[in-house]
Amino acid sequence: MKYGPALFLVLTLSSTAMADEGMWTFDNFPSATVRSRYGVNIDQKWLDRTRGAVVRLEGGCTGSFASADGLILTNHHCAVDCLSRISTKGRDAVTTGFSARTRAEEERCSAEQVSVLERLEDVTGKVTEAVGAGIGPAANEKRKARLTQLEQACEDSYRGRRDPHSCEAVTLYGGGQYFLYHYRRYSDVRLVFAPEADVAFFGGDIDNFEFPRWNLDFSVLRAYDNGKPARTPNFLHWRRAGPEPGEAVFVAGHPGSTERLSTVAQLRFQRDPVLSHWLQRASELRGRMLQFSAGSEEQARIARESLFGLENSFKVRRNENQLLLNEDFMATRWQQEEQLRAAVAADPGLQAYAQAWPDIEGALARYRAFYDRHNYIEDGGAFRGDLAGTARAMVRAAMEREKPNEQRQREYTDAALPKLRQQLLAPFPVYRDLETLRLTASLEKFVEFLGIDDPAVRLVLGRESAAVVAARMIRDTQIGDPDVRQRLWEGGRAALEQSADPLIALALRVEPEAQLLRKRYEDEVEAVVLAAQERLALARFAVLGKGTYPDATFTLRLSYGAVQGWREGDRDVAPYTTFGGLFARATGQQPFVLPQRWIDAERRVSPDTRFNLVTTNDIVGGNSGSPLLDARGRLVGLVFDGNRHSIGGNYWFDPTLNRTVAVHPAALLGALSDVYDARELLRELTVE
Repeated sequence: MKYGPALFLVLTLSSTAMADEGMWTFDNFPSATVRSRYGVNIDQKWLDRTRGAVVRLEGGCTGSFASADGLILTNHHCAVDCLSRISTKGRDAVTTGFSARTRAEEERCSAEQVSVLERLEDVTGKVTEAVGAGIGPAANEKRKARLTQLEQACEDSYRGRRDPHSCEAVTLYGGGQYFLYHYRRYSDVRLVFAPEADVAFFGGDIDNFEFPRWNLDFSVLRAYDNGKPARTPNFLHWRRAGPEPGEAVFVAGHPGSTERLSTVAQLRFQRDPVLSHWLQRASELRGRMLQFSAGSEEQARIARESLFGLENSFKVRRNENQLLLNEDFMATRWQQEEQLRAAVAADPGLQAYAQAWPDIEGALARYRAFYDRHNYIEDGGAFRGDLAGTARAMVRAAMEREKPNEQRQREYTDAALPKLRQQLLAPFPVYRDLETLRLTASLEKFVEFLGIDDPAVRLVLGRESAAVVAARMIRDTQIGDPDVRQRLWEGGRAALEQSADPLIALALRVEPEAQLLRKRYEDEVEAVVLAAQERLALARFAVLGKGTYPDATFTLRLSYGAVQGWREGDRDVAPYTTFGGLFARATGQQPFVLPQRWIDAERRVSPDTRFNLVTTNDIVGGNSGSPLLDARGRLVGLVFDGNRHSIGGNYWFDPTLNRTVAVHPAALLGALSDVYDARELLRELTVE
């Protein structure tokens, strides 16, 4: 039998329909598929209850309410920024952990906000009506202006209410759909509990993205409302026994971003200039930071958070690059793209979409010509570090705030400013030696990639070296003082232009060139690619229908799967680890060191108690801290990682190898009771 191209494409792309694939929006969850595959009924009541219990940590993670008084369960590594901010030279909260015995002892996470999705509003028609049939820069500006108008009108509808809300315009399927997400937002978030880093990240970078695994990667926060613990009746009950092998489980969280709908041209661009350049810069910086860390215990403490983030990202990007270099993977993506092209070509009603692929290829070809300049100057690749990055954000925010709201860059609209303001003005520790290292490294790569005679390089360095300029600027800047930042924020452009701060002066010098590069990118690349992606989304809808999931966008999603190990070479990987395995793996040398309280508690815990587990759920970065749920919506695990095969999940899902890694609830409860004696915290949880 011979199939037409459209049907062949449906058969090809539906071959994984029975696989546990997809990060589904809550308005389009495939309940019928789950019912058929697992015999589990996920109805609207289940979805609504779960949506109200899951929170987005605006710093880049997920959490879930664990009590009626605002208690939030998330990962330890999602609270590291908070732990670092409350640490001092004489108090290392990351290493020693944190435990508030009373609510009065809970400490503010000054830069953190959490959001709860309350409603989804489809505004696709309103956006497409405003944009019309245009595909150039003017249409792109209309699209952005309309999204900002919709956000502002949404936020205005909540004005005057006691409970703060925010609205966020969300683009799905590359522009095939547009939504407004209505959030209840909490800007007062406090730290309640976190274990020691040695047990939270047991195994360090060696075990990162691996399994078997023994990480107690959890922390507990609390949302406050008007100075009191928030009232959060929609919280999760915990199932102490956890899930059994083969049992259906669900991950509700906020996956950051994926590129599974990208064209082959976009994947090649990601592979060649983007990832190859990033890996080169990151590998050199990692070497410098390791050398810095070896200088003393205090330097190791200072660099720990930054180094952890860099090493984690390096492992991710390296594996992503390897996947994009895999000829079989790229051939498969090319075959799928060719099938969709053939389906479009065969249908007279879809001819208007055929130009989308060459439009994207042409836009990316133009981008290659100025990618390095855009990356280093506008995207800030030349100005790395907390201090330099803060200075640039302060300058850009001041410039954008002078414009009418709908004419601003989307990161600086009135809807986005409250979160940005809190993050920029929150106190943070300043380590000038580390800041000098990071700024020096980025300025040196800036010179290397653009050349010493480039006008922008001369503008930044003059006749001095990168090391000399970086050292002087970090030595003399006052941008690390939150009172200084507060005055500059309130004073706007005038205060910035009158400031003698060297990092502010640097940001002001490069801002005109950065804005020109931003405009060039938006007009020559972004406008073309967004219009093309919208047409591709409509083509997919026409050929495949809307029974597919969109790429991740750091918005609430739900994935389904089961507890299941996998076959690694010639061995089977079991789906669980136990407390006994943790103590057997401890060597007393980093990164396999256990805190003394754990060594003392070994006799009090059952060695057979489950510790970590793996499932077939589809996740990516941003799902850190997501609750693992059973069919009744009870918490049966805390997601904190994937195995190394899952790293390619940005681009595809392999049901045979990709696994989600979670902390078992028995490990969480056993640690709180038998190791930390956290009685007050345990009393607040509802455990079944």
